[in-house]
Amino acid sequence: MNNKSIDFGTLAIHQLHTDGHHSHLAPIYASSTFTFDSAEQGMRRFSGEDSGYIYSRFGNPTTDATAQAIADLETWKILNEDGTPMRARALLTSSGQAAMSTLFISCLNAGDALLATPSLYGGTHEFITKMLPKFGIKTYFSDMTDVTELEALLKANPEIKLVHFESPANPTMQCINIERVVQISKKYQKLVSVDNTFATPYLQQPFKYQVDFIFHSTTKFLNGHGSAIGGVLIGRDLNAMQTYVHQTHKLLGVNSNPFDAFLVLQGIKTLPLRMEQHCRNAMDVAYFLNNHPEIANVHYNGLPSHPDFEISKKQMRHAGSVMSIELKGGYEKSIDFVNKLQICTRAVSIGTVDTLVSHPASMSHAGIPREIRLKTGITDGLIRISVGLESIEDLIADLEQALQ
Repeated sequence: MNNKSIDFGTLAIHQLHTDGHHSHLAPIYASSTFTFDSAEQGMRRFSGEDSGYIYSRFGNPTTDATAQAIADLETWKILNEDGTPMRARALLTSSGQAAMSTLFISCLNAGDALLATPSLYGGTHEFITKMLPKFGIKTYFSDMTDVTELEALLKANPEIKLVHFESPANPTMQCINIERVVQISKKYQKLVSVDNTFATPYLQQPFKYQVDFIFHSTTKFLNGHGSAIGGVLIGRDLNAMQTYVHQTHKLLGVNSNPFDAFLVLQGIKTLPLRMEQHCRNAMDVAYFLNNHPEIANVHYNGLPSHPDFEISKKQMRHAGSVMSIELKGGYEKSIDFVNKLQICTRAVSIGTVDTLVSHPASMSHAGIPREIRLKTGITDGLIRISVGLESIEDLIADLEQALQ
């Protein structure tokens, strides 16, 4: 089967795996270790002469099958400059945080610096401001919308080795012009990474714009059912992924487990169908809220009023299913709204089949100092909504009653 010629939805369903027993689905290899036919074979595997499995922290058939499925989706129909199909390698991790930390630790050394956007998931922001300094790694911030400022930062700070951003960002839905940022970053020989969790490869493929690394929290849309914590790091440099990135992944011990990998692999089969419905519902919810007298702001990149509407439309198949809102009554009204919800689920995370509602300032971004949080647009009354697959009539009715 030529993965580059078939439709995305077909590829999502027909993930390749081999187990020697013709199983319909990729089996769960619940084994911590793998046997050798001889001492010599074990030696060859450890030296890299043999490609067989050794130990599940190093690699496992179930986790590898899931990782490869995601890499295939992220590179779907993308061609290299010479016209050959692009290939990428992926490493499945125990969480999105693990994918992010594997990337940063493998690519940055003491004395290096990271350039990132201020609008990031709270855990990412905390890691780069609280953990990276312990390794002698500094972080610069830029919203990356001002090309002149971005280029000046890269030119003035040669220690910057990696440029990182989320697009869309959590929870402001800021969208970065990926192509433009990559062009400027490559001018100064910088690596570029993108957190593609909110979009998934169905809505956006950053590798089209020559980024070096992509990571996801597979916990979210890729799994889609809230049943497994996980992450994935995908890289276009096969040698890097097979050597120092894999070594970091192995030594940190951040590998996924076979059961969670299996659950993610099953979720991927319905990814296109779910994303289409997620996005249809989100657009209807966004327009409803945008026209409601109790709502002060709706931050959704699918609305023409969003500052990144045109960038989102250019880069993404649809705008996604996550948005954030601010009520006119401020913090007290926002909390009252959340407490009144009857169908929507009060929980952190995104991407599940049910609609999830959370309060970033006190939940996902609680570890960020208030003055920094406010600068990135995360106000005390901001509410994040991950729109699910429920009947749109029921969703709007629930939102309407909660706003009264």
